[in-house]
Amino acid sequence: MNLKKIISTAAIVIISGLILYGFIIIRQIFSENTKFSENEVYIHIPTDSNYEAAKAILTPYIENIDHFEMVASKRNYPENVKAGRFLFTKGMNSYELVKALRSNVPVKLAFNNQERLENFAGRISSQIEADSISLLKTIKDSIFMKENGFNEENVFAMFIPNTYEFYWNTSSIKFRDKMIKEYRNFWTDERINKAKLQNLTPVEATILASIVHKESVKKDERPRIAGVYLNRLRLGMPLQADPTVIYAIKKKSNDFDQVIKRVFYNDLIMASPYNTYVNTGLPPGPIAMPDITAMDAVLNPEKHDYIFFCASVERFGYHDFGATLSEHNKNAKKYSDWINSQGVKR
Repeated sequence: MNLKKIISTAAIVIISGLILYGFIIIRQIFSENTKFSENEVYIHIPTDSNYEAAKAILTPYIENIDHFEMVASKRNYPENVKAGRFLFTKGMNSYELVKALRSNVPVKLAFNNQERLENFAGRISSQIEADSISLLKTIKDSIFMKENGFNEENVFAMFIPNTYEFYWNTSSIKFRDKMIKEYRNFWTDERINKAKLQNLTPVEATILASIVHKESVKKDERPRIAGVYLNRLRLGMPLQADPTVIYAIKKKSNDFDQVIKRVFYNDLIMASPYNTYVNTGLPPGPIAMPDITAMDAVLNPEKHDYIFFCASVERFGYHDFGATLSEHNKNAKKYSDWINSQGVKR
C-alpha cells in the first residue's frame, strides 16, 4: 500500500512536472517575443548568410533570443537560413517569427526620371541587395550589350520606367535579365513598326523620347513636340534641343545635381556629341529615362508643319509653335524678354 502511494505520488509529481514543463515550452513558443515599437519591420538577410550571421541581424528585434533559438532549432531554421526580405509584425511569438523567416516578401521596385545609368544603378541598389557597382558592371557587360544591340552610350534605353516585383536578394544578373525581357515585351511588333514609320529604331525612338520628355511635362503637348523634332530630322536640320545642351553641361562637369534653367550662346557651341545645336541627328544616347507617354508621343506624333517652338509666357508649362523662322523669332523674343524680367541668370 505504501508502495502504491509512493508510485501514485511519484506519478502525480512527474505528470505535474511534465504539465509545468509543457506549459513553459508552450509559453516560450507562443508568448510575444518582439521588441520594436513599429507595427511592422522588414528584416533583410543577405545572400549566403549562416545562422550566426542571421541571428546577429535578428537579435535587435527579438525580446528573448533564447526562446527564439529553441523554436528555431526545433524547426530546423539554423540549417535552412534563407536570404531575402522578411516581415515581422509587433507582438509576433517565436513560432510566428520562425515561420515569417521562411516567407521572402517581394519588393515593389519602382524607377523613373533618372538622367543617367549611374543614378539609375544607385536608385536600384537602394531597393534590392545588389550594389550599384555590380549593377553597372553587369549592365555594361560587352557581350551582353553586343548581343542585344546596345553600347555604353545607349544601353540606358533598355529600361522601361514602371513598377516591378523583385525579391530583395535579386542578383545584378537576374535584375538585368528581367529588364531586357521587359524591354522586349514593351517593343511589340506594333511599336517597332510605328518606330519604322518615323525612320527610327527602338533605341533611336527612346533617345528622341528622352528629349521630348525633358522638353515638356505636359503630356497632351508631347505629340506636338515630337512632331517638331521628327520634321527637323526629315529636313536634315539640327534638333537644337536645349535639354541636350543642359545634359552636355552636366556630363562635362560630372554634376547632375545642378539646376540649369537657362542656356547661353557659349553653351550652344560647346563641343559635345550630346549638343544638338552643333551636331545633326540624334545624340548618342538618352539624356533621361523617358516615361511611357513620351515614348508614345514619338511613336504617335502629331502631324503638322511646325519646325520651331519655345516656352510660352502666357500658358506656363506649354510652348508656342511656329512653321517659319519669323514666327519663331517673335515667340522667342517674348520668352527672352520675360525671362530677363525675372532675373534668371542660369
